[in-house]
Amino acid sequence: MPSSPTTRALGLTGSLGGVATAAGSGALIIGLGEGWYRDLDRPRWAMPAAAFAPAWSVVAASQAVGAWLLWRAEDRRDAVDIPALSSYAVQLWLSLAWMLLFFGLRRPALAMIEICVLWVAIAITIAEFGRRHPLAAALVLPSLAAISYVAALNASIWRRNR
Repeated sequence: MPSSPTTRALGLTGSLGGVATAAGSGALIIGLGEGWYRDLDRPRWAMPAAAFAPAWSVVAASQAVGAWLLWRAEDRRDAVDIPALSSYAVQLWLSLAWMLLFFGLRRPALAMIEICVLWVAIAITIAEFGRRHPLAAALVLPSLAAISYVAALNASIWRRNR
C-alpha cells in the first residue's frame, strides 16, 4: 500500500538523520586522532584529516538517499526488503568501527582488517540495492570508491609506520 507524502518525507528525514548522527560521531572520532594522523608518515596522496569528515558526510548522504529510494520503492510491494536495508545498516556501523579503530584507537593494522570487511559489506549493499532499485545501488557506488581509496591509504600508512 503506497505511503503518504508525509510518510515519505519523514522516511527521508529519518534516513538523512541517521547518517548525520553517524557522520557526527565519526567527525568526533576523527577529531580525536587528527594530531596523531598528522604526525604519521603518510604518502603524498593522503588526504588531510580535516577532509575525512566532510568527504564521509557527502558519501554517506548519497547512501542515505539510496536507502530512502529503496524504502520508497517498497511502497509498490507487500514487504520491506530487510536484507538490503540490513546490509546498509551493517556497513554504516562498520564505517564507524573503522574510524574508531584507525583514528580513535590508532590501530592501523586492525583498521586494515576491518576495512576489508567493510568493503565486502558495501559491495553486498550495492548488490542488494541493485536487485530492487538500480539508482539506489548507483548512489552507494561512491562509497565503494571512497573506501577503496581509504583502504589503500590505510595500507600505506600501516606499512610506513610499523
